[in-house]
Amino acid sequence: MSRISKPYEIVERALELSTADGCVVIADEESSANLRWARNALTTNGVTRGRTLTVIATVDGAEGTASGVVSRSAVTRDDLEPLVRAAEAAARSAGPAEDAQPLVAGVPASPDFTDAPAETSSAVFADFAPALGEAFARARAGGRELYGFASHELTSTYLGTSTGLRLRHDQPNGTLELNAKSPDRSRSAWAGRSTRHFKDVDPELLDAELAQRLGWAERRIDLPAGRYETLLPPTAVADLLIYQMWSSTARDAAEGRTVFSKPGGGTRVGETLSALPLTLRSDPNAPGLESAPFVIAHASGDDASVFDNGLPLSATDWVRAGNLEHLITTRHSAGLTGLPVAPGIDNLILDGGGERSLDEMVAATDHRGPSLLLTCLWYIREVDPATLLLTGLTRDGVYLVENGEVVGEVNNFRFNESPVDLLSRASEAGRTEKTLPREWGDWFTRAAMPALRVPDFNMSSVSQGV
Repeated sequence: MSRISKPYEIVERALELSTADGCVVIADEESSANLRWARNALTTNGVTRGRTLTVIATVDGAEGTASGVVSRSAVTRDDLEPLVRAAEAAARSAGPAEDAQPLVAGVPASPDFTDAPAETSSAVFADFAPALGEAFARARAGGRELYGFASHELTSTYLGTSTGLRLRHDQPNGTLELNAKSPDRSRSAWAGRSTRHFKDVDPELLDAELAQRLGWAERRIDLPAGRYETLLPPTAVADLLIYQMWSSTARDAAEGRTVFSKPGGGTRVGETLSALPLTLRSDPNAPGLESAPFVIAHASGDDASVFDNGLPLSATDWVRAGNLEHLITTRHSAGLTGLPVAPGIDNLILDGGGERSLDEMVAATDHRGPSLLLTCLWYIREVDPATLLLTGLTRDGVYLVENGEVVGEVNNFRFNESPVDLLSRASEAGRTEKTLPREWGDWFTRAAMPALRVPDFNMSSVSQGV
């Protein structure tokens, strides 16, 4: 068996080599292509490929079942048996796994399990690259400098188990980030998009959006810290709610450690979080946001269990019509908390029922005090898990809105807000659209969010960032 052996053959061979009571093998075949540019010209491009193999061994004992997990990249014939033995040794030296469950069985095999992995290449940019060149020319003529990158990844995951599971999922993932700067670098604007195939992103439209924002920034107004009516664009909403989702594990809530803990014990499932009819959901079959329809867990934690590998996933409402419906559970934590099994899913959608675009929400702004329009958030960090209070900075453009029009750019701010509290205070949700989170885009890209209007967003201090 060489490094270029078919992934399903590596999975089958690893399972054959296993002498443990149970075994899960995950082969991830990855390929990527990227473009980078600066000052209206391409700078670099490249294509990479790689393979990672994860072996999970389970060993039954008098006190329970233990697990051992070992992952390695670029596995060759000579590496395979030592990898399996290392996982078994790790299991035999470990104590009983708290999350131990019978390995999943009875899931129909993927019909393409034995097919070659899907691969991306520079061809994914065949239509995008010429359009990017036209955007460069337009920006150059308009006195703007464009910086940024486009990346496309394709991961084929093969999952096999000693209980007979043979599952496969292909996950495309594309991101585009574009920065426009004035020649003196005093003004900057950002836009980003997520895509599965780069056929639905138009760099010229993004450049036009950035040109408008740089124009707004020609007038500068300084504002003090304070609470302002604020329009959060979909990318900022995504960054906040992704962190909320990552913090919504049922076990932590039941043990009194999170914002979803109920005073006196238990969880807040069933409580109303928002007066707006907001529904926060995940769906592996959501059009344009498709993700793995079964659990792929390379390690165990509060939000995942290696014993759940292969467990089918289905559409899940985390918040429905403003009410908290589910928290993230493994089979183990579901048993501990008495909540339904609801594993995490690799996309996130917020439906608010509104039809207005962000531009239409700006035009409808008639607040008597200053109103702000944000571009994005970054450097988000947790301050208090009990309230899910987060802090972070605004970036690449905060704009002043008066009587339905943007009248200039204001200084950046540090904010202190809880996404859970924001949901309770939001006065309007716009139209849901696909978006790219700015802060978490390296880890989570499949999101669709509306813009939110918050009457009193807490800008806790002025920031000197750009």
